[in-house]
Amino acid sequence: MTSLKMFWDCIFSPRLVKIYGNGPVERLYEPKTFEKWGDQVINSLYVIWKIGVYTSPFLVGMLYQRGYFEPDGLITLTKLVTSVGVILVVSFCIRGMGRAENPTYTRFLATLQTAQKDLSPSIKQQLNMYDFEFKAWPVEYKSTVEHSDSNPKAVSVPKQLTFPQCLLQIPYRIIAYFAIHTFGIRLIYPGTIGILQMVLEQSLLQGRSRLVELYHGERFKIETVDKNEIDALYISRRGNTTNGNTLVVCCEGNAGFYEIGIAITPIEAGYSVLGWNHPGFGGSTGRPYPPQEKNAIDAVMQFAINKLGYKPENIILFGWSIGGYTSTWAAMSYPDIKGLVLDATFDDVLPLAVNHMPRWWGPIVEVAIREHVNLNIIENLVKYPGPVFIIRRTEDEVICLR
Repeated sequence: MTSLKMFWDCIFSPRLVKIYGNGPVERLYEPKTFEKWGDQVINSLYVIWKIGVYTSPFLVGMLYQRGYFEPDGLITLTKLVTSVGVILVVSFCIRGMGRAENPTYTRFLATLQTAQKDLSPSIKQQLNMYDFEFKAWPVEYKSTVEHSDSNPKAVSVPKQLTFPQCLLQIPYRIIAYFAIHTFGIRLIYPGTIGILQMVLEQSLLQGRSRLVELYHGERFKIETVDKNEIDALYISRRGNTTNGNTLVVCCEGNAGFYEIGIAITPIEAGYSVLGWNHPGFGGSTGRPYPPQEKNAIDAVMQFAINKLGYKPENIILFGWSIGGYTSTWAAMSYPDIKGLVLDATFDDVLPLAVNHMPRWWGPIVEVAIREHVNLNIIENLVKYPGPVFIIRRTEDEVICLR
């Protein structure tokens, strides 16, 4: 008979996806009927919610035109929301019941709860056998010291505006702020879009499974100074290959994930590899605004040096596309690293943003980029004194010019 505590724990516990093992033991987790039904309803409501959020301007206008914000209409909306809430609560309970009756899931949950209290090496080894929702993964490294930008001055000096010009800029700044914090950041980093992540879920699982099963990858959760949680995966080749003592830290593009990104290139070349997802990508929390991006790569570098034990002179940074920003910032901040590789990156995001938006949006785009998402890679790059290898192809849409 399932205890009440077990049932309660299973209501809010993470979704188990896969169980790793040896040979034929590796398999997807098979939920019981109740858990499967509950998950389907919860996931369906989640998709509807996401679609509603992205279409909210049109949805609100349509509801207003049809009178749903009047007293009678509000009563109808209240009944609808209440009904959905009841369905959601019942679905969580049914799912929890199914999990509590499944011995495979209860074994996983016992391992997870032990790991959250005391993550010893033996418990970590057991936890690595499971692939589950990353939000429940215990934090294994906390970045407590922020790496300051010890930069003398910027390469490009911003224009000084007169008082009348500052007044004229106020409407642009208001529009730019709302644009960046709604759809703008998602246009620059489409990997943060929830619907896209749902579409890529199976591909990400397959890629992660390949890294774990074939290359013995180990997953970690790293906490940044601003309390974001970064999803990272480490593959050690130390002592196994010629290049194994060198760690390559991979910084993915604007729709890239370590599961299906550039990490496979240094892995196949025999290097040790540390992949991580931008804030808001995969299991990482937050949003990829420049301050959060800096804190993320800083925490990853501290983790590589302090936890994994690599000296800076044995670390190579590998940046792809927009990942050139975090990789050049890390190179500038850790100048003793072995080298920097930039592939298909750019000098400054502003010209790219202007070219992809209507011409009359130009002043708003400039304010939005410079004040909120100023990804000026060249300013970071010129402050790194070490070796740089730039990969540029004739068919690249995005290239370095300076």
